[in-house]
Amino acid sequence: MIYLLLGGALVALLVWTGRRALPKLNLRDWRVASGALGALVVIGGVAAALRGSLLVGGGLILVGLGLAFGARTSRPRGPSLPSTTDTEARAILGVPADADAAQIQAAYNRLIRLAHPDKGGTVGLAAQLNAARDQLLKR
Repeated sequence: MIYLLLGGALVALLVWTGRRALPKLNLRDWRVASGALGALVVIGGVAAALRGSLLVGGGLILVGLGLAFGARTSRPRGPSLPSTTDTEARAILGVPADADAAQIQAAYNRLIRLAHPDKGGTVGLAAQLNAARDQLLKR
């Protein structure tokens, strides 16, 4: 109970001193703070559960897990590319204008083996190859 009173007093002090005293945090900083707070709340919940207060401890553990999982960053996606025309897509894959689906797929397979990020290529080049293949095979 004393911790809740100290936390409330700290919040009241920060509000009383005005908004200018509050630091400006970017999204990354807020995520780090939320994750750390979540870990502390989980530890407090485990301590409360070990002392015999299972309801309070369980509630604190759930709140802490929610804070910790909410602080996770999403996995970045690959680069978004502008849509390509058929002519640009054919130039990327190196196929003629009258190439059929089998020739397009064969050119894509040959190039992606060289340009795949797992084989030493770049994510951007692999994304261009994927976009070109999708553009030409969508018909």
